[in-house]
Amino acid sequence: MAENFWAPVKLSIEIAFTSGIIVLILGLILGKVMAKAKFKGRVFIETLFLLPLVLPPTVVGFLLIVLFGRQSPIGQMIEWLFQQPVMFTWWAAVIASTIVAFPLMYQSAKTGFAAIDEDIEGAARVDGASEFRLFLLVSIPLSLKSIISGGILSFARALGEFGATLMFAGNIPGKTQTIPTAIYIALDSGNMHLAWLWVLSMIGISFIMLVCVQLSKS
Repeated sequence: MAENFWAPVKLSIEIAFTSGIIVLILGLILGKVMAKAKFKGRVFIETLFLLPLVLPPTVVGFLLIVLFGRQSPIGQMIEWLFQQPVMFTWWAAVIASTIVAFPLMYQSAKTGFAAIDEDIEGAARVDGASEFRLFLLVSIPLSLKSIISGGILSFARALGEFGATLMFAGNIPGKTQTIPTAIYIALDSGNMHLAWLWVLSMIGISFIMLVCVQLSKS
């Protein structure tokens, strides 16, 4: 029982942590670029970034299959490079979690960067700071609360991803079976005791994550 319980928990945390790192890096870079950018087509690009936030997870899963499936050019290239398809692997679960969690990190980071007084950044440039040093030593510290909030929410969203993961990564015990997919299988097989344990663990983790978000804003 203990092994059956802990395997999806451990896998979910590993997947959410890995996707969280990817989302953090992408969210910081793209959030900084888009915070004060003014160019034609900006609204279209930003809409693409935020689209996974409102799309049903099954739609995201379908699009991932189309983009990375064995019949797609990208999927065939990945299979040629790594000698295995990306679908139904640990990395497929990471990709699915990253896609659905990215909008939360991006929106939080962009909001934080957009709120920075341009005079502060301008003064740093006058003092000779490069754009990279400006980003690390000025922009990130001044937006830290928004970044922390977005990071926590992204981790929680990745941890709870179900639909896109099930479609793209499957439900392979010890490989791609996360807590949400494990709950689905336990409920389907009538194992209510195990399902309740996972449900309560998800509620507990999510509660802690939301508390951390509130504390980060105070």
